[in-house]
Amino acid sequence: MEDLIEKLKGLGFNTYESKVYITLLNHHPATGYEISKESGVPQARAYDTLKALETNRIVVSNGGKPTTYMPVSPHELLDRHERSFKSSMAYLRETLPNLTEETIAPVLNLRGEAAIFNHAIETISSAQKTIFMELWLEDGPKMEPYLREASERGVEIRIVGYDGLSFDFCPVYSHGHSKTIDTPPGSRWVMLTRDECESVAGFFTADKSSHGVLTRNSDIVLLIKELMIHDIFLLELENKLGPEIEAVFGKDLIQLRQEVLGAKINLEAIGAPEGF
Repeated sequence: MEDLIEKLKGLGFNTYESKVYITLLNHHPATGYEISKESGVPQARAYDTLKALETNRIVVSNGGKPTTYMPVSPHELLDRHERSFKSSMAYLRETLPNLTEETIAPVLNLRGEAAIFNHAIETISSAQKTIFMELWLEDGPKMEPYLREASERGVEIRIVGYDGLSFDFCPVYSHGHSKTIDTPPGSRWVMLTRDECESVAGFFTADKSSHGVLTRNSDIVLLIKELMIHDIFLLELENKLGPEIEAVFGKDLIQLRQEVLGAKINLEAIGAPEGF
């Protein structure tokens, strides 16, 4: 009974209207006195409630003496509300966007490794079409079950993997230059986009401080996805044309890195030959 009352209140009924309608479904036709007695609604309020329900075409009276009441059928009531709801939704979808300037999805800050990975898991679990991701070996075990489940749902997954990460259910493009990346020692990151509509990115350091972002801003999601696609393109080119690329740019693209990064590049960290 209480559940029915709460659901009817969701359709706009108040408590008395809900009790009167439910009572009439079980006992009809009925007088106002009978309805009050069966429903527990005070008699004075029962008549006011019946008048309101009749005005809203939820009950009908016979107009005799004593006046008796009948409820409309549940099917008619629910069909009417469904038609009204769909009509209101269509009107609001067309009208509301014209009342405000276009909104831009925010970028939400994430603090802590747990928060970053919890949002990453939620993003993976809600993916329907595609996932692009950059992931390090030490984080592979915590992400693997959710990525595997997404793959089994038919989601296409592409991963840039660091430090030898590999999975047997999706392509992993091995990034072999983790030591050449200009970041603090011991740091790593995770980047993820799904269905071109949501992205999570997080950065972790050796001192365990972690920060990241979650966004559905389509422009930022596109930028993060294109960054990962760019990495995949370069990794595949190195994989297929390794000797030719090394002949032009040196081992680990050292000449190209020095040209772009200049004095920032750590030659010792990537094993550059002495006197380079």
